Amino acid sequence: MTDITPQPLDEDAAWAAFDARDRNADGRFIVAVKTTGIYCRPSCAARRPRREHVRFLDSPQTARAEGFRGCLRCLPDTVTRDRQAVAAAIALIEAAEAPPSLEALAAQVDYAPHHFHRLFKRATGVTPAAYARARRTARAAQALAAEPSITAALYEAGYAAPSRFYADSDQRLGMAPGQWRRGGEGVNVVWTIVGSPMGSVLVAMTERGLARIAFEENEQALVRSLPAAAIGPADDATRDHIAEIVAATEVPDPLLPEPARRIAFIEAVSQALLGTD
Repeated sequence: MTDITPQPLDEDAAWAAFDARDRNADGRFIVAVKTTGIYCRPSCAARRPRREHVRFLDSPQTARAEGFRGCLRCLPDTVTRDRQAVAAAIALIEAAEAPPSLEALAAQVDYAPHHFHRLFKRATGVTPAAYARARRTARAAQALAAEPSITAALYEAGYAAPSRFYADSDQRLGMAPGQWRRGGEGVNVVWTIVGSPMGSVLVAMTERGLARIAFEENEQALVRSLPAAAIGPADDATRDHIAEIVAATEVPDPLLPEPARRIAFIEAVSQALLGTD
């Protein structure tokens, strides 16, 4: 499975996360209690010991090597394994020509399907199917620009049938595939840039759906991707609506690979804007 190395935290930050039972800190470090000989995840529900009785270690392996044993209440050894399973499933989705089924993904990482579905969504904010859909949409946009025909593009992107491809294009590209190939010809696009915990996000929309969502882009990048479209800034109401949705979107697990976190966040924003799941 993909290796995910916990990021170091200073002891004051680690104590603050432990004291707050911050679930986002799970997997970043382990809390070892010297008086009990037990190590826990930061979010453990057990009563907090005094700070001088606590050590912060980088992993369960380090804690075990120093003679501590895992807490039977919070099961800290499962945190790293869960994150590795999600990262491995993401890698499988990225490598697949067509979206893999939940059952196939779960079998590859040795989890029960329904349990893994919940685990993946908790870590990324979206389901495995939604993450795969986001990757297929991105491939479709690339294929429409590179392939000699729309038919070739839809199969290159991993679609099994034209009907699904055309339906997705309406909502996920904001226009018909032919219009996308012609640089947004005949399409009106409105855009705005809003802030998020993961960086600035450009959101561009048409009457049909989403034309583009991307991190750290500007109007010039949008014009380059859709040179034939009529592009203008969103009105105040649309901008405020988009900003509200982006602000309310859950940030994916910070220990997952950054490209995967961005894809998952964009997909979660897309679902909220489109009213889908």
